[in-house]
Amino acid sequence: MLKAIFFDAVGTLFRLTKTVGDHYAYVGREVGLDLNPQNLERAFHAAWEKMPQRAAIDGPRENDDKGWWRELVDLVLDQATPALSEFDRDNFFEIAYEHFAEAGVWEIYPEVPGVLEQLRRRFQLAVISNFDGRLRFILQHLGISKFFSHVFISSELGADKPDPEIYRRALKLIDRKPTEVLHVGNDSQRDWEAASAAGLSVFRLDRPKNSLRDLLTILEL
Repeated sequence: MLKAIFFDAVGTLFRLTKTVGDHYAYVGREVGLDLNPQNLERAFHAAWEKMPQRAAIDGPRENDDKGWWRELVDLVLDQATPALSEFDRDNFFEIAYEHFAEAGVWEIYPEVPGVLEQLRRRFQLAVISNFDGRLRFILQHLGISKFFSHVFISSELGADKPDPEIYRRALKLIDRKPTEVLHVGNDSQRDWEAASAAGLSVFRLDRPKNSLRDLLTILEL
């Protein structure tokens, strides 16, 4: 019998208000740099693909994964503006890191509050994400943190999607069996395959083909 529902965060509950490239260009302007948003967008996605998958460790990762994000940003800047000084890189990263925790940078999908309101009457709800501690501020800014009994973050659990271990550790923390939990996410590898490998049932969110309203239909709510 289903007792709890896990939700992925970005792309499932909320999204950026603009492209990553637009946000990086804004950060650049804050430190006096004129960077092309389209170049930054391409550089970000290329850098994201280059970041290696990490093995699970015992306990939380160092410094809430801030070093991982710095490595990613350095890869972006290597492509978009390779001659940038170390001083400017430091400034860019620190402002970018704070920027992506700010209100107004993210927006929830329209159906999310109503769907969560209905679901929490019957199920324990939790978020499970490859984000870091900034996620809690984002959920608060968006007004949806009240719906979740737990927020499971990869930097704190010491395991990242698509390693099924992140789901196993979350299950242990809420004392649930895999068969008692449904995972909702939009990424075929990190959400669908990984959660299934951990024994959870999965709702395959694939916007715009479906939305979280379809989850209510499946659960007959």
